[in-house]
Amino acid sequence: MNVAEQHAVPVLSAMLDAARARTLMLIQGLQDEHWLGPRLTIVNPPLWEVGHLGWFQEHWCLRRKEDGALSASLLPQADALYDSAKVVHGVRWDLPLPDVAGTLRYLADVRAAVDARLVREAENTALHYFVQLCAFHEEMHAEALAYTRQTLAYPQLYEQRPAVINSSACSGDAEITGGAFYLGALEDGRFVFDNEKWAHAVEVQPFSMARAPVTNAQFAEFVDAGGYREQRWWNREGWAWRASTGATAPLYWRHADGFWHRRHFDRDEILPLDEPMIHVNWHEAAAWCRWAGRRLPTEAEWEFAAATVPDLPGIKRRYPWGDAAPAAETANLYGAAGRCVPVGACAAGDSAWGVRQMIGNVWEWTADWFHPYPGFVRDPYAEYSEPWFGNHKVLRGGCHATSPGLIRNTWRNFYTPDRHDVFAGFRTCAL
Repeated sequence: MNVAEQHAVPVLSAMLDAARARTLMLIQGLQDEHWLGPRLTIVNPPLWEVGHLGWFQEHWCLRRKEDGALSASLLPQADALYDSAKVVHGVRWDLPLPDVAGTLRYLADVRAAVDARLVREAENTALHYFVQLCAFHEEMHAEALAYTRQTLAYPQLYEQRPAVINSSACSGDAEITGGAFYLGALEDGRFVFDNEKWAHAVEVQPFSMARAPVTNAQFAEFVDAGGYREQRWWNREGWAWRASTGATAPLYWRHADGFWHRRHFDRDEILPLDEPMIHVNWHEAAAWCRWAGRRLPTEAEWEFAAATVPDLPGIKRRYPWGDAAPAAETANLYGAAGRCVPVGACAAGDSAWGVRQMIGNVWEWTADWFHPYPGFVRDPYAEYSEPWFGNHKVLRGGCHATSPGLIRNTWRNFYTPDRHDVFAGFRTCAL
């Protein structure tokens, strides 16, 4: 979407409204004790995280001047409370944060002021950029709030398992010819983050990729075969992680009454065997691959399979199925199901190579470390990508909690290889 060409003010305002609606939905039902919660390295206290959203939007859309200076905040001491680049994670529980009502009032005041500025400065394309940045930033934090609810066993937001959407059989590998390919985002005027910039030529060798992600049933075979007890399936770092954590099965799994169970938010359920493996870290995915005689795809292979079309060199799709916006039939993203669906669902979203669910359901680990593309230039939000190059692994494709407006084939997510709290799974390639 090039908002500068499409009635920018109402489009931008709607983006902010949609992101805010998600935030408010994801804090529904939080009790007093939930707003701070336990002190963990992998979550923020929700009270801090929600306030940070107001600070971020105010910082970029209201306070930041052309010379980089900042005007005063609507909330006294906001920078000392919410600047994530300066307020270290471990102290966020100890800050004199506003209460819930005060935090929500701050968000509403900032939101109203941004709308007013958009109306006053309708032709300000620099403001348009920062509004998009803030809308996408809030969408990402909304997804993180979903992770937090799962991590802390807060109640799930959806009571019923969704109906299977547009399902058909999906197994085996797709044979992909490879070839010359431009990896990364094209300069077409639409918003992308700095780590996607810009498309550059790579050569992809022929490869075979699984048409579906690895399922819970497939991963359970590895666990039942003693995969967590045998060092031969793990690299040195992976085995060190497994030994230090004492992991004998995936996060949230337990065996009872002859079945694998897992915790889904605050409830126990029998492991759904036909759904993709989720809450698996990079080390666990790589160990499964060694056990199964498979491997993780590279970033270039993943994007080639998602974006290109056989026998049509030069074509690069925005989504695996084409350029139409995601819908329930093509991808299980936020609003379609609210949790994972079986790996055979969303057949209409197959890539041109016949690979399914490359967008939605679960993030997919790739083999690659997160590095900048050639010629990388950081965007104004300097802390988004650059601090994480070199020690994070790349994930692709989004998950069931990802906003449809956020994801695309070129989107790069990144986490350290030990993280299994995120809604991540994996698909594999033949050796």
